[in-house]
Amino acid sequence: MSASEWHSVTRRAMTFRQRTRRRSELRSLSRNSSRPVGRLLLLFIAVPVVELVLLIEIGQRVGTLATIGLIMGTGIVGASLSRQQGISTLARLRKDLDDGRLPAEPLVDGVLILVAAALLVTPGVLTDLIGFLCLVPACRRLLKRSLKRRFERAVREGTGGVTVAFDGAGDWSSRPPMKNVTPRRPDDPEAGH
Repeated sequence: MSASEWHSVTRRAMTFRQRTRRRSELRSLSRNSSRPVGRLLLLFIAVPVVELVLLIEIGQRVGTLATIGLIMGTGIVGASLSRQQGISTLARLRKDLDDGRLPAEPLVDGVLILVAAALLVTPGVLTDLIGFLCLVPACRRLLKRSLKRRFERAVREGTGGVTVAFDGAGDWSSRPPMKNVTPRRPDDPEAGH
């Protein structure tokens, strides 16, 4: 066997091992993330059904034109309020950056306002209610506090994490393995991995 043939055989074997390891890592990730996928699936099925039932009930009680007016009105008012609050949040973000501070709170506010705008533009009563609640600063503070506690608990327990793929150019064989960058406690047996 010549050197070039040997190189070709070892390269194919290495490529197979890397692909197998990559598939194993992806399977592991999908097993660990099946709960959020189930929740999203439920969300995308349950919310439209509830919205449809609510719109039919409202339409039967107040009439079709009034229901369409309600949907359009909440969309217009919601877009206007979202724009106004988004501009003020952007000003706070710029001020924090100018003062040399990390703009964490304005960034979270901005994301919540963006979610509110998306919910308010989506036709429906339940989504509009949640969207308007996200625009109320007091409700937004409660939601931010709750999200912060959940995130801190997930990091503390090691149940929340971030996986980063160091994606190289080329085909699957040239990509380095994914790396789990989840913060771990020092007493955690998997901390060294």
